[in-house]
Amino acid sequence: MSCHRISVLKTVIDPFPISALNQYIGEAIASHKQRIIAHHNLHSVYLYHRDAKMRMFYERADIVHIDGMPLVYWARLLGYPVSRDQRVTYVDWIQPLLAMAAAEGWHVFYLGGRPGVAARAAEIVCRQYPTLTIATHHGYFPPEENDTVIATIAAFQPHILLVGMGMPRQEHWILDNLDKLTANAILTAGACFDYIAGAIPTPPRWMGRLGLEWLYRLISEPRRLGKRYLIEPWALLPLMIADVRSVLLRKGRS
Repeated sequence: MSCHRISVLKTVIDPFPISALNQYIGEAIASHKQRIIAHHNLHSVYLYHRDAKMRMFYERADIVHIDGMPLVYWARLLGYPVSRDQRVTYVDWIQPLLAMAAAEGWHVFYLGGRPGVAARAAEIVCRQYPTLTIATHHGYFPPEENDTVIATIAAFQPHILLVGMGMPRQEHWILDNLDKLTANAILTAGACFDYIAGAIPTPPRWMGRLGLEWLYRLISEPRRLGKRYLIEPWALLPLMIADVRSVLLRKGRS
């Protein structure tokens, strides 16, 4: 499969729709290869430019899909042919991914969330997909238990490992433990199982299509997300100016 990788805000993204991401995972599993699938939104771009370890993680990632309509809108303004279906958030992706895993017999392991939350989400998805093979472990374990957690994951032999610890912890954890992980597809999944379990309210999908999920989340968790949505984007303004200058320069040369 092929994709035209694009550059925005001095980082790179791969505008894949859900169907292509699922195909990519299937190819990794069929060929017994290991692939890291990351994603970018404005928050991750903010962290990327301030955290050297995050930059190392994204350099190691094989695919970086778009998670956030603002990046779609910005890419369009820069002249890239990016469409709405190339914005893939886990609220929309997790069900098609788990459905395909159940149909193909792939083993899925979810690492993250508070104790009991991921297990509750797994019970819910197993009722939806009875043939799904899935295991979970919460993400609130101390460093001294890290090897035990990795051994638990290895014993399960997952084809897909979803790491949902929030940014940048999930990226750091994958990078630190990559040589011990055997899953074919390793994904940074954020709080997707928290949504399934009902621990976090799910934004209405019409808000997602309009790029307004951030507003719903901000209203739901203002103390935790206020800085992310109201302050961090302003720090990206110099990068936006640099993007515009680059486009104007290219047009001037053509």
